[in-house]
Amino acid sequence: MKDVEALQKNWQSLLAEGVQVPAATEPLKLSKDEWRQRLEPLAYNVLREEGTERAGTSPLDREKREGVFVCAGCGLPVFTSAMKFDSGTGWPSFFTTIPGAFGTSRDFKLILPRTEYHCSRCGGHHGHVFDDGPPPTGLRYCNNGAALKFIPRSGKA
Repeated sequence: MKDVEALQKNWQSLLAEGVQVPAATEPLKLSKDEWRQRLEPLAYNVLREEGTERAGTSPLDREKREGVFVCAGCGLPVFTSAMKFDSGTGWPSFFTTIPGAFGTSRDFKLILPRTEYHCSRCGGHHGHVFDDGPPPTGLRYCNNGAALKFIPRSGKA
């Protein structure tokens, strides 16, 4: 678990030089209309209406470069490339998060309870966390790609 703690503590090392990102302590609250103007329709559906994109449709599921994944709604850093793994589910998956990135709640939409996670800065829905991930955490943060933007370490998108 010390490796996970190091990943969480040193996530800024994968952020492109000169890139400014907001802190979780800087809340972002917008009206529905403001969110609709700010986001693409799929991102709006996922982040603001707790929708789900179709499996296998996000190019971020296949993203292999070093860098940082940020919330598509507000730019808060939530994962790094070092936290990502190929779960085979068709959605970008991660075994841990950047500390403070998410809050959680229980979701009963599929009858059985699931743990939903949402951005701690803007409240946007990202996905669900499951306990079938790889060591050392055993967790799988199953994230909608539409809820993320990727900032490559090289600074070239």
